[in-house]
Amino acid sequence: MLRRSQLFAPLFVALTTSAWIALWMWDAGPYARYLRHASWAELPLVGALCRAVPGAGLSLAALLHSLAWLLMIAAMMLPTAFPLFDTFRRMTSGRENQGTLMALLIGGYATAWALFGLAAHGFDAVLHRVVDQSPSLFGDGWLIGAAIIALAGAYQFSSLKHRCLDKCRSPLMFISEHWRGRSARRESFLLGIGHGAFCIGCCWALMLLMFAVGTGSIGWMLALGAIMAAEKNFRWGRSIGTPLGVGLIAWSGWIVLQHVVTA
Repeated sequence: MLRRSQLFAPLFVALTTSAWIALWMWDAGPYARYLRHASWAELPLVGALCRAVPGAGLSLAALLHSLAWLLMIAAMMLPTAFPLFDTFRRMTSGRENQGTLMALLIGGYATAWALFGLAAHGFDAVLHRVVDQSPSLFGDGWLIGAAIIALAGAYQFSSLKHRCLDKCRSPLMFISEHWRGRSARRESFLLGIGHGAFCIGCCWALMLLMFAVGTGSIGWMLALGAIMAAEKNFRWGRSIGTPLGVGLIAWSGWIVLQHVVTA
């Protein structure tokens, strides 16, 4: 009979694979556009509920966006944090409540990304409303996309990104600094939130690209997930930042040049 330690990696792979399959099926189905920028209120049944219950539209949209975002995070970001989870599993192997502590750690990590997702979706919704109400901005909406891409490129060279990346690349040191095991449940949850915050610190600009190209693009999610996993988990990951930053800035410049030439 396999020990729980031997089952951890296969179960983790199964969880991540299930998230990717769910996203792929959603993207291939009739409701694919609701994974992107379309209004959740247009969905059958959901739209009727939004119209029938005062204030339900905003809260329900936030809930559905959060669920979709957490599914994306499970697919994209959990693999990048596997070294943390595996190191924590080994450090708590002698505890009877190890499963609970692991669940709290993952829950804290997901909570940090869920809060970021709510903030990002809120900013995206406000930005779309401003653009829709401004004829000049609507016509030059490509400028916003170019600015987001340039910001993501410039952030690759920032010291803040590299400090956060150092924290993500050293899971054993991070756990030793933030987990004592005295209040094990609380510390496990806070450890997940703390690591999630540093993970956001090194990846937020790349994640914003999802809003520039469409949050439901499976191809983009695969590409960005692979880049972020390589940055954190491989020795050569540090070498990605410079060419990636240059490439993104060049892409932004090409978008601007293309529109200027064709204007």
